[in-house]
Amino acid sequence: GIMDQSAAIRCRAGHALFLDCRDESVEQIPFDLDAAGLAVLVIDSRAPHRHADGEYAARRRSCEAAAKALGVPALRDVTVDQLDSALARLDDDETRRRVRHVVTEDQRVLDTVALLRAGRVQDIGPLLTASHVSMRDDFEITVPEIDTAVEAALEAGALGARMTGGGFGGCVLAL
Repeated sequence: GIMDQSAAIRCRAGHALFLDCRDESVEQIPFDLDAAGLAVLVIDSRAPHRHADGEYAARRRSCEAAAKALGVPALRDVTVDQLDSALARLDDDETRRRVRHVVTEDQRVLDTVALLRAGRVQDIGPLLTASHVSMRDDFEITVPEIDTAVEAALEAGALGARMTGGGFGGCVLAL
């Protein structure tokens, strides 16, 4: 619930905002698209957000229940190295997919930050695409219009593309 508000008041030009939603700390990460000869394209899928049926809340409940079953405060406390062990302790495929998405997405964020700190903006493309695939296949929050926009961006030469926002409609970011 604090990401959009934090971005609105804390973002700086030429930087990506690295926000820790647990302690609300922020770090400005260099994100100089011009220097890299790149741009971010925002593609409006024209698919309205479809949160009304409670799917977003269901995913949140599933993640909270999984964290409790794993004995951690939140799924962010499970590392990629611990993922296989954690998944083996869960009793259904849907929950395992949700956990896999959250844990791998957290790692993709850390990997993206490391690449940006190193000035390797172009190298984040595959991470963006992997994020989208995970949102589509494991978290199941994309819709056909969004998937089509990602596929079209990649086919047109984007280095990476992913859905943005809470899912079930909205926009795609393409690098």
